[in-house]
Amino acid sequence: MADNNHLVIMAGGIGSRLYPMSTLNCPKQFIDVLGCGKTLLQLTYERFLPVVPKENVWIVTSEDYKDMVAEQLPEMPENHILTEPCRRNTAPCIAYASWRIKSQFPHANIVVSPSDHVVTDNEEFCRVVPSSLKFVSENDTIVTLGMKRDRPETGYGYIQADLSFSTARNKEIFRVDKFREKPNKELAEKYIKQTNFYWNAGIFIWNVNTIINAFRVYQPEISEIFEGMLSYYNTPKEAELIKERFPQCESISVDYAILENAEEIYVFPADFGWSDVGTWRSLQKSLPTDANGNTCVGAQIETVETNNCIIHTTNFKKVVVQGLDGYLIVEQNGELLICKISEEEHFHKK
Repeated sequence: MADNNHLVIMAGGIGSRLYPMSTLNCPKQFIDVLGCGKTLLQLTYERFLPVVPKENVWIVTSEDYKDMVAEQLPEMPENHILTEPCRRNTAPCIAYASWRIKSQFPHANIVVSPSDHVVTDNEEFCRVVPSSLKFVSENDTIVTLGMKRDRPETGYGYIQADLSFSTARNKEIFRVDKFREKPNKELAEKYIKQTNFYWNAGIFIWNVNTIINAFRVYQPEISEIFEGMLSYYNTPKEAELIKERFPQCESISVDYAILENAEEIYVFPADFGWSDVGTWRSLQKSLPTDANGNTCVGAQIETVETNNCIIHTTNFKKVVVQGLDGYLIVEQNGELLICKISEEEHFHKK
């Protein structure tokens, strides 16, 4: 059954956060943000290899980033790197990949993942994802992964689950009551006091026929675009038609397009050290800190009387920081940002 499991990695994000490291020309999925020698895209790809055969991996990205994907993942077949001629959010991205996979693998089970997230417990991750894939192979359902939360986070959407009873085929999977938008601080405080609220990680699992039927019902216009190309996928005509038809898609997230409308939506509550690395503060939670609470990524960083700072340098430059508390110091390609960590949202690259 594992041979019928496929992975779609969404790698078209434009990198508006984590300035100055992540930029439009080289967004965070293509950068070694952890200082481990591998980019977030490479880490995502490797994380799934125990779960999905490498020949069943697909990447959807912008035309602008195709060469970077090929360079960082040279083992990827060129026809498994699907390119978007313009950005239309996650629903058209997922629709394109789904019909493309169905054209060759009509009964595929698919896990869809962002390319720029971090997971620290790969063993638990590799238990949860196959369990979810098995569930959707046996049931006409959509499964999302809900992350168990440890703080009142306002930067994530939430999944409200019905924990009154689990599914018959998998005791760890529950029906979704409602998807909740990113809350304000007061609402996030309420969510964390309840046991049935989870962070929405943006990782989705389904059978290809389940998601395609959902598009046919809830997004017939998007469905018509990709259904009409069924006989042209994996042919020289595909790229030409995608350039012509993809821009006709409405720009809409899969959450609004499908998840908030479909009836058979379930959540697998999980805890495998997940972070979307959307802010420097969230990145800090995935990295070690020294005795003074400093997180340092770089070859030559020295701190003196410095506490609770994030210092990230990718070039081999000597950096000495003295007398700061709660500051962000980031250097990338000649650009330097020094600001209070609490004020980082004011310095996103436009």
